[in-house]
Amino acid sequence: MDKKIGFLNFGHWQPIPGSQVRTGRDALVQTVELAEAAEEIGLDGAYVRVHHFARQLASPFPLLAAMAARTSRIELGTGVIDMRYENPLYMAEEAAAADLLSDGRLQLGVSRGSPETALRGSEAFGYVPGPDGSDADLARQKTALFLAAVSGQPMVDADPKMTGGRPGKLPILPQSPGLADRIWWGSGTRATAEWTAQQGMNLMSSTLLVEDTGVPFDELQAEQIARFRAAWADAGWEREPRVSVSRSVLPIVSDLDRQYFGGDSGEDQVGILEGVRARFGKSYVGEPDQLAEALAKDAAVREADSLLITVPNMLGVEFNARLLQNIVEHVAPAIGWVHPDRRTA
Repeated sequence: MDKKIGFLNFGHWQPIPGSQVRTGRDALVQTVELAEAAEEIGLDGAYVRVHHFARQLASPFPLLAAMAARTSRIELGTGVIDMRYENPLYMAEEAAAADLLSDGRLQLGVSRGSPETALRGSEAFGYVPGPDGSDADLARQKTALFLAAVSGQPMVDADPKMTGGRPGKLPILPQSPGLADRIWWGSGTRATAEWTAQQGMNLMSSTLLVEDTGVPFDELQAEQIARFRAAWADAGWEREPRVSVSRSVLPIVSDLDRQYFGGDSGEDQVGILEGVRARFGKSYVGEPDQLAEALAKDAAVREADSLLITVPNMLGVEFNARLLQNIVEHVAPAIGWVHPDRRTA
């Protein structure tokens, strides 16, 4: 499978000095514009992060539909939707509609979600885990129902009074063929990666791992990917799964780049997240040839078929389009990426 590269936009917006993204409208419109620019550059994917109760992107499906209307080739995805907040059947309708409008280009990442500013935010949306359940249980239960719905399984009993006396069950409509194979689970541990494979979902390895064995982040992530692929093979799925990893890649090619990013650290970070020791991946910052060499040595980047570049979106579309262009020209070939126009069929 060809190596693919996309961008991942958190959609921050804030009316502060230097911000090119000052309002929620700015964040939405500029995300669409960056997807257009990324497609023209030759990137393979445009992904958005979903956060609630924050100055970030929150409702992905209208945005994905708008991105679909302005592009024709690039994959459109999420990284990730917090399933605790979702109505799985309504989400299945929205996802199918957006996928049909995009002509089958959606790649939907879902998960239990990440730490957030809201206290019991999903409960405010009306979703509460069962008496003996956890947030993770709630997210997995909803994901199972969502997967069944997008796969076309019958969901509700038909009303014979409305169907000419015919009994049976009704599926969610519309259906979008193939969408069920394009669902990804955002995994933060090796164990959840194995669970992801057992469910038949693609693996979206997190920007952090909620465990630390003392090895570098990329090696721990590569082990996670290996366990996912082994579990996939054991499950006997017929198709080949996809795997993505995310990285912050910031080529320094101008004084402005150096002003913004010249002091960024290039080391893994280890800390406590929700009471668990976690390992965060480093940022790749430097001259393009140095970044190309470093990324080519990244164990997880080598193992994944897709690399998502997290963009500093508050610097605006023009800056980020230039950043992505520099990555495509100077860095991406070192990890096996080939421009779509030059790929073999």
